[in-house]
Amino acid sequence: MFDNKEFFKTAFKEQLVSRLGKSMEEATAGDIYKILGNLIRENIGREWAETNQAYKADREKQVYYFSMEFLVGRLLGNNLLNLGMYDTVREGLKELGWDLETIEEQEPDAGLGNGGLGRLAACFLDSLASLGYAGHGCGIRYKYGLFEQKIVDGHQVELPDPWLQKGYVWEERREDKRVPVSFWGRVEVSEKNGRTVFETVGDEKIWAVPYDVPVIGYGSPHVNTLRLWSAESAVDPAILRSGAQSGPANKGYYQFLDYNRSVESISEFLYPDDSGYEGKLLRLKQQYFLCSAGLRSVLRTFEKLGLPFSELPRKVAVHINDTHPTLVIPELMRILIDEKGFGWDEAWSLTTRTVSYTNHTLMSEALEKWPVNMVRELLPRVYMIIEEINKRFCGMLLERFPGRQDLVSRMAIIESGQVKMAHLAVVGSYSVNGVARLHTELLKNDVMKPFYGLFPERFNNKTNGIAHRRWLMHANPELSRLICDGIGTGWIENPERLEELERFKNDSLFREEILRIKHGNKQRLSGEIRQKQGIVVDPESLFDVQVKRLHGYKRQLLNALHIMHLYHAIKDDPTVERLPRTFIFAAKAAPAYFLAKCIIKLIHAVMDTVNREPQMEGRLKVVFLENYSVSLAEKIIPAANVSEQISTAGKEASGTGNMKFMMNGALTVGTLDGANVEMHERIGAENMFLFGLRSEEVMDYYKHGGYWAREIYESDPRIKRVLDDLIVPGPFCRHDREFEVIYQSLLDHNDEFFVLRDFADYADTHAAVERAYLDAQDWAAKSIVNIAHSGHFSSDCTVKRYASEIWKIHPVRNAFEIR
Repeated sequence: MFDNKEFFKTAFKEQLVSRLGKSMEEATAGDIYKILGNLIRENIGREWAETNQAYKADREKQVYYFSMEFLVGRLLGNNLLNLGMYDTVREGLKELGWDLETIEEQEPDAGLGNGGLGRLAACFLDSLASLGYAGHGCGIRYKYGLFEQKIVDGHQVELPDPWLQKGYVWEERREDKRVPVSFWGRVEVSEKNGRTVFETVGDEKIWAVPYDVPVIGYGSPHVNTLRLWSAESAVDPAILRSGAQSGPANKGYYQFLDYNRSVESISEFLYPDDSGYEGKLLRLKQQYFLCSAGLRSVLRTFEKLGLPFSELPRKVAVHINDTHPTLVIPELMRILIDEKGFGWDEAWSLTTRTVSYTNHTLMSEALEKWPVNMVRELLPRVYMIIEEINKRFCGMLLERFPGRQDLVSRMAIIESGQVKMAHLAVVGSYSVNGVARLHTELLKNDVMKPFYGLFPERFNNKTNGIAHRRWLMHANPELSRLICDGIGTGWIENPERLEELERFKNDSLFREEILRIKHGNKQRLSGEIRQKQGIVVDPESLFDVQVKRLHGYKRQLLNALHIMHLYHAIKDDPTVERLPRTFIFAAKAAPAYFLAKCIIKLIHAVMDTVNREPQMEGRLKVVFLENYSVSLAEKIIPAANVSEQISTAGKEASGTGNMKFMMNGALTVGTLDGANVEMHERIGAENMFLFGLRSEEVMDYYKHGGYWAREIYESDPRIKRVLDDLIVPGPFCRHDREFEVIYQSLLDHNDEFFVLRDFADYADTHAAVERAYLDAQDWAAKSIVNIAHSGHFSSDCTVKRYASEIWKIHPVRNAFEIR
């Protein structure tokens, strides 16, 4: 892109003058970011166009990854890294008087996701482009994303996240590619030319307008596309003047504005609160909006190939990331039958050979269900198709299992007035994959056992992965340079070669470098914490980190209760020598998840007490960093000594945070859950810290009604003490029964996630962590083993397995060679 540093500086200054009319002396950091982003966009434009032309000319099979989330983070540094221009631009900017890291801070984190599901989608896009696959993302351009988290007096407060306020330098609005999406109306059935015709009349049409973001591959000429859809009114404001059109507009100016606002709300927020009817309706609208707009775009691209629709499964793979985009299945059926003229059987064959599905959860509340009446009213024709799919499926079940009405009811897509989206996803796709081996086995043998019995060939495992170039090269450049010095650069394009690092685990000089780099990262994070939170953190202390979405099963509560126990132990005997420890949290709780928000309040109460107590100084510190994001994770993860992956066994589908910490040399304290199981197999129990119930033990408890939590409360004085702290005024509780909701969840509701059952083992494991950390050289050796085996969990490796085993695609030849 830029041949050398001098060429870059010249081009940059020219752009600054021509676009903004400013000299370098007048420019702000925001100006520098904007010009740098525009320079990159302009210079990869040709490759972007060449890539699309190459896919079309060679008629390559293309993958379309439908996801409600794409947690891409900041793109400036990642794009420069993938273009091989990071050092050139950094040095050029330095000579122009600017620090690249400072400029990167000007970019907002794109408000397009929330947790691991969205970050996985972003990592997959990076790997697809880097490996040369024809693969694109399809999502929603949320105006405000999830929310911006503020902590006020220990409470989470949700504010809009105006991440688009200053524009988004990476996107390109494609007005010419907008498509209509319809809601409501009624279906009229007629006969035309000997076939039954279904026509929806009286419907409300809106526009879905795409905004394209280039996805730049590492060291590759391939630039794929993340297409994000924005909802806009299809009513022309001019009709307010003419009165020539009936509908919302002629009700008056303010009614017209209200109507526009209701349309735009579809792409306004990620995951609106669905605790009430209106919130549920909006979420359903969002999901159909994504599926309908995305499919129209996909099919328009396919039709340009000039091939018959019988070729669709050979040229198009539509992948749905969790249940949110499941309406892809009936919508594709609707288009094929109503618009393309196919009969049911042929349309069903095309659909079920085109769509594949990734399940991301074992939690029943996340296996979406929608009220029949809501689906039928909002999407009348789509509901008719779902109803027909269900009718035919249940008929097939009765033929296969005569008299087993109980089984049919359990497996039905429509049952008890609900449309079960996970059932529809399994029935309407050719591949169903879990995201860790344990997760997939639990899907097959428990959550979806009858479907596995019916369709065993559809079920497979694809353990999640992370983009090692972002999470190691970009987030931890010093460690990356050390790795390159040790084993060369081959690991960048072949991450499994990181295993070559293991030969250095007994090299004292290499271990010293590992420790030095970790300490430097901890110093930088300490500075960040002091600047943002006003808390002084000792980088010599052990950094114990738990950063992830806040949920009961992820057990931030277990961590907090253990810190309360440590506080009491220090107060009881302050003469005992103790390893200095800093516990770092970051997490968002869903706005309507009251218990999770109470746990955030408890963590802040613990933080306030611990950090104010003189006897804790030099021994114990607690930090909660608000508004967790990708860019914040990039600062926290390289600094962690210990990674808390402590979910209730059998509840975490995979986890990708565990992989990011592992890749940056943190040691895991965790249960044998999700991908922790596979990490344990690769590095051994001696290089991580395992505790707690196994998944089969948890399942056994559930089958027999759980366990008696109060018995543990009565028998373990440590547990009784910290639980009483939740309701009795004292060091952590300001007023009587302040944290009664948490107390009740553990004792009165019998501890659904086995926090108390695993407490003793968790406390003993932390004592083992303290002992192990005292031997710095041995700790460094364990850290090296973790890094060495983390390449197995790169998204490059995962995407290759998806490509060969599910999507049946191959890397595309260099785009410039195809022309």
